[in-house]
Amino acid sequence: MTEQKPEQRPEPEDRGTGPDTSASPDPSAAGPDTPAAAPSAAAPSRRAVLGWGGAGLALGAAAAGGAAVAFGGSPDTVPVAAAGGSVPFHGAHQAGIASAVQDRLHFAAFDVKTKDRAELVELLKEWTEAARLMTAGLPVGEGGFGGLPQAPPDDTGEALGLKASRLTLTVGFGPGLFARDRFGLEGSRPAALVDLEQFPGDNLDPARSGGDLCVQACADDPQVAVHAIRQLARIGFGRVAVRWSQLGFGKTSSTTPDEQTPRNMMGFKDGTRNIAGTDAAALDKHVWAGAGDGSAWMAGGSYLVARRIRMNIETWDRTSLQEQEDIFGRDKGEGAPVGKSKERDEPFLKAMKPEAHVRLSHPDSNAGATLLRRGYSFTDGTDGLGRLDAGLFFLAYQRDVRTGFVPIQRNLARHDVLNEYIQHVGSAVFAVPPGVRDKGDWWGRTLFA
Repeated sequence: MTEQKPEQRPEPEDRGTGPDTSASPDPSAAGPDTPAAAPSAAAPSRRAVLGWGGAGLALGAAAAGGAAVAFGGSPDTVPVAAAGGSVPFHGAHQAGIASAVQDRLHFAAFDVKTKDRAELVELLKEWTEAARLMTAGLPVGEGGFGGLPQAPPDDTGEALGLKASRLTLTVGFGPGLFARDRFGLEGSRPAALVDLEQFPGDNLDPARSGGDLCVQACADDPQVAVHAIRQLARIGFGRVAVRWSQLGFGKTSSTTPDEQTPRNMMGFKDGTRNIAGTDAAALDKHVWAGAGDGSAWMAGGSYLVARRIRMNIETWDRTSLQEQEDIFGRDKGEGAPVGKSKERDEPFLKAMKPEAHVRLSHPDSNAGATLLRRGYSFTDGTDGLGRLDAGLFFLAYQRDVRTGFVPIQRNLARHDVLNEYIQHVGSAVFAVPPGVRDKGDWWGRTLFA
């Protein structure tokens, strides 16, 4: 993790197992449920009954008093879930970055199999439309769950009846997409989209690293997040294939500093010092790419570093409390920095051990480098030796990887005593394009158009 220091904000720092930084709530992302649209007085159409959800679903919703919600279309469209609990899909920036962090994650990296640029563009348009529907709590496709029995349904159906659960879908483009002789994009690769170096202590698994495309699905219901990735993988069949994926739970950083700070699998508060999603000045300075940064098509976008960090849980659990606190530079209970009494007290770095995680990851120790973190804990069974395969799935957004993640991780990799208890086993970097502004827009339009 990394200690981040938003501009003019006396908030405490981040923790965890990689560079740490955080942000605050996106006012549009975590608002109260919106009221359902008024039911249509007209009788349900054949599309409402057979198209989106089948006769049972459509009539059942009507009988229960559920309102049909229009999504840029007919008012008789039956939603997957009750209206509300949704994060706006359209905007200058993609949702899922500065948005209030949800509790669950399904992250997937894809390899692009098609060699046809037009096919890739069409896929991105199809993914965008599917994302519009799913983030609004609607099923995917025109055929719906009750289509012709001779063909597979357009939506696999496991999210039917579930709320939108603040689902956000965030797409990124990996370095391989810009390779020569692929899609004619080699001249458009941003300088900030660097190939990450091999840091000291890295033990990266190629099967859990890289990818041409990524999709970050965050939601408050794990089934909603998994459903979203499943639909996009199904839509992309033959054109893309999942390279690797990761499930996450229990957010380990927050973009809403007014809420209780979450804890990581080591039991320490994580994300105390994150950029707040409402701090427009800090977001503009440290997170959003600008038109003058060298790649105009990335204006309003950001750069994502994803790292799978395995924790040696069993060793950590046998470490004394004093040593644990010295390693982090914070009190385990309250989360206060060394020598202070409250979590959000400004840390005095010189009071900490030189190899303390908080001291090494703090912006003051890294020429002001600041990240916005959206990490999650994970447990993926055991390793065959009775040890938990558990840790932190580190996600960090920044305006430039070269001045964000790289200097922080170099410092941590060389000096952080926490490295005795963790290992970076997966890694990827992506350019995250700007948001989809309206229904005529689509993911990647600024790059491909």
